[in-house]
Amino acid sequence: MELIVFDLDGTLLDSTSKISPYTRETLVALAEQGIAYTVATGRTLNGALEVLEGHAFHLPQVFKNGVMIWDPRDEQYSHQNFLTLDEIAHVLEAILAQNITPFIFTLEPDNRHGIYHPPLQTPIEERLAASMDERYDVNIKPASELPADAEITNISALGIPSAVEAVELLIDNEEHLVAYAGNALEGQHAKWIDIHHSDASKGGAVEVLRTQLGASKVICFGDSENDLSMFAAADESYAPESAKEHVKAAATEIIGHHDEDGIARYLRRRFRID
Repeated sequence: MELIVFDLDGTLLDSTSKISPYTRETLVALAEQGIAYTVATGRTLNGALEVLEGHAFHLPQVFKNGVMIWDPRDEQYSHQNFLTLDEIAHVLEAILAQNITPFIFTLEPDNRHGIYHPPLQTPIEERLAASMDERYDVNIKPASELPADAEITNISALGIPSAVEAVELLIDNEEHLVAYAGNALEGQHAKWIDIHHSDASKGGAVEVLRTQLGASKVICFGDSENDLSMFAAADESYAPESAKEHVKAAATEIIGHHDEDGIARYLRRRFRID
């Protein structure tokens, strides 16, 4: 069995964060041919449900960059990599030392997700909080309401580049942590950072799926830094023309732009779908 793994934002989704009609028809054709496919995304399950619904994503799915694998067949997480208490303390100390606000992502009983934060300090953080509320489909609450039994999946922050880069340096010294960072959409001259346990990566999760599903080959599609571990784990990797340059350099091949159904057009050629 060949397994196709899609990143969502900037890859399978267009710039409106939707699956286009042409891509939707392509997924239907893949399913009809019995071609296996799933997703590996930085989104939470809550934030991906709406875009995945109705597109025959029946296989286990990777969320939060490999922190969790969700099996829709029994509606349970089959694989989890949470931050430890010591790691959480280290991350919060590093972020707060730069006078920026941490956003704490949780998994709570009954598979509920949450996002908690101390008081916001800047207008750009307020814009981030507003976008998170819409993007992840969860209520964002004060850190004082963080449940004692919540598991921490990851911690994010947003700030001026020098502050975010200082956090990155501190995290680099922690053996069991990994950070992804990039330019922020919420404002010019700002960067974001997202910190996970080092065992949580798309590449590690793809290897779990390979074994779990008995896949003979893994073919993946992605556009960002957090997709590189998946590229390394896969047999073939493809980056849309819109991907970051170093991601394109790591890919097996560069295909069309994500806003021009690049993945769907490639798959139709490969699997001879009319």
